[in-house]
Amino acid sequence: MPSVRKLKPVPELWTIFQKLFRAYGPQHWWPAESPLEVVIGAVLTQNTAWQNVERAMANLKHARLLNLDLLCRTPAGRIVELIRPAGYYNIKARRLLSVLNWLKEQGGFAKLRATPTSRLRAGLLDCYGVGPETADSILLYALNRPVFVLDAYTRRILTRYGLIQGDEPYEELRLWIEESLAPFLKKDPRATVRVFNEFHALFVRLAKTHCRSLPRCPGCPLNSR
Repeated sequence: MPSVRKLKPVPELWTIFQKLFRAYGPQHWWPAESPLEVVIGAVLTQNTAWQNVERAMANLKHARLLNLDLLCRTPAGRIVELIRPAGYYNIKARRLLSVLNWLKEQGGFAKLRATPTSRLRAGLLDCYGVGPETADSILLYALNRPVFVLDAYTRRILTRYGLIQGDEPYEELRLWIEESLAPFLKKDPRATVRVFNEFHALFVRLAKTHCRSLPRCPGCPLNSR
């Protein structure tokens, strides 16, 4: 079976990371107080603004349901009611319960520490409605696994920077980014997680300040030497 990797690793990605980190500093992602909140947020943030996710999360907190066992025992209709601010609440409730029940079947977060990342990723992708970006967000931010999260912002920025065409498959780009950064991370899993965490968040920051749908290039950190 041929490899999905077609792009050659490039050192420019590390330069981009350094420029963005110097300009913006640590981003303190993911905005959550526990791995469970990361999982919930990763599912609810699909096709909605983060402010709506925060409102839905506040409802779950007020209902005292931010507990894996409690959520798995909660009727779907009740979850639909609580996450309504996040939009697409019926389908998101189904997706959320699918992921939460999978987590519970695995024995919870503590039991996942010894599970290989590839198995975790496959399990998440088997959950209803979970795609690569959501699965990788959970792996990186909730489970501290060295998996880069590729989103539309990252794709837009790297396309404009001239490093990619923009229509490459998700998996090809994810592996390319990871391989491009690997020489600078010395096979250190903790350093890799920290850099992947910050880099993804920095791409989001850049996309919201300069690299918007209509770009605002003056003052962009990537224009500096």
